[in-house]
Amino acid sequence: MLGHHFLFKPGIWLGEGTINLNMVNEELGFVTRWHIGYIDNYGTIEAVQEIEIKGLSETMHNEFLLSNIDGNKFEIELENQSMGKVIGKGLATDKTLAWEFRLNDLGFEGMEFYELQPDGGYKMHAEYSTTDDFRTKIQGRIWQKFEEEK
Repeated sequence: MLGHHFLFKPGIWLGEGTINLNMVNEELGFVTRWHIGYIDNYGTIEAVQEIEIKGLSETMHNEFLLSNIDGNKFEIELENQSMGKVIGKGLATDKTLAWEFRLNDLGFEGMEFYELQPDGGYKMHAEYSTTDDFRTKIQGRIWQKFEEEK
């Protein structure tokens, strides 16, 4: 999709950054690993994201499913243990990938924004919020893993 390798080409992506949780007023470091699958016969792409937050023993897992990929638009489904399954809309330009989720009945909103960098990696910014004023802000960067990296 518009030359993006992240999400649209199979491979592994690594990342790092910080998470700000407004309820604890603390900035936590994290590392992430994305496993991007091949597009299947139905035109869908599966991606699994693992997140390790410094100071927490449990690894978080997010499962994404991209579908209805058409031009610069796509649908994105996110599933994890804490939220269940949510469906959002995504958009790509030549330099950006972005998607948002809105679950008005649950009072949940979220967006993620990835900006392509000259080295082929991405700067990323994400924000999630709930009606009980719980807000999460995530900033970081991701890059494609090549065979020689661990």
